[in-house]
Amino acid sequence: MAPEKKIVIDDEIEQESEAASTTENEVADAADSQADLEAQLAAAQADANDHRDRMLRMAAELENYKKRAAREQDDLRKFATEKLISQLLTVVDNLERAVASATDDSQPQNGQSVVDGVVLTLAEVKKILEQNHVTPIDSLGQPFDPAFHQAMCQEPCSDQPPNTVVQEYQKGYLIHDRLLRPAMVVVSTGATNGKDNENAVDTNA
Repeated sequence: MAPEKKIVIDDEIEQESEAASTTENEVADAADSQADLEAQLAAAQADANDHRDRMLRMAAELENYKKRAAREQDDLRKFATEKLISQLLTVVDNLERAVASATDDSQPQNGQSVVDGVVLTLAEVKKILEQNHVTPIDSLGQPFDPAFHQAMCQEPCSDQPPNTVVQEYQKGYLIHDRLLRPAMVVVSTGATNGKDNENAVDTNA
């Protein structure tokens, strides 16, 4: 009976050894799995930090762009007419010279000098207007057009058809293709047999 008992004991020892080996393997696998998870977590955190840094940089760049655009827009509002004003300063200079010449008693023919100065100044102003795409409206002898003309009054005119501009009180101007100021005009009437023309212009419009 002794040999059988020894065999049983050996089997139990072998089973215990196998169980211990299995447990060690499981522990090793669990450790490896935890290490993998920790590595993945570290990579995910690094990726998240990278995205956060990018987002902060983009937000800073956007804020700087907004500030720069606001400054540029403010400068545009302040200095949009800088070129035009600079050109008009030449006109101011010419007018000041004309006034100085008119009040200088030591200079003969001051009146003609003033006229010449004003003529030159007017030519300079017209040149500046043209450079800035401002053009006068051609009104005299043209049919009355309420889009460009403002009728101040009407008067009979035998040598012009009805509703024709026969006199101009104040010139009208366009800037590019947009009306800057309408022309103030006198419009001809067409009275026939003592009756007013049915197409007479309404000067109160």
